[in-house]
Amino acid sequence: MPMPKRTSVDDFFAQLTDVQRPHLEALRQLSRAADPQAREELKYNLPVYVRGDRANLWMLQNFKNHCSLRFKTEFFATQKAVVEAAGYDSGEGFIKLPYDRELPTELLSQLMRARIADFDSTGS
Repeated sequence: MPMPKRTSVDDFFAQLTDVQRPHLEALRQLSRAADPQAREELKYNLPVYVRGDRANLWMLQNFKNHCSLRFKTEFFATQKAVVEAAGYDSGEGFIKLPYDRELPTELLSQLMRARIADFDSTGS
């Protein structure tokens, strides 16, 4: 079943299931706290945190059994070992966050701070 079309970031959150909502709302709060300068934009039908003209810092993704925090691949490659050492599955640019497991908020905040520092030094 395809993902329903969203009209805004708020609409994305309104259409979450009861299983998805706690993790994704927590990720939204972490995102807003990590970088108050970032804008929430709907891109690819998903919430994306953007700085500058159009630099994507990270994206929130929702799936049936997990959600993901996705970064640009080049950046995440420098963080993947830390994620895996913490016992989380990862892929090309993302950390997989099962709904039946508590969110590793300190790890996620650390990843967000590292991405902000990366943006501040590279501008992208």
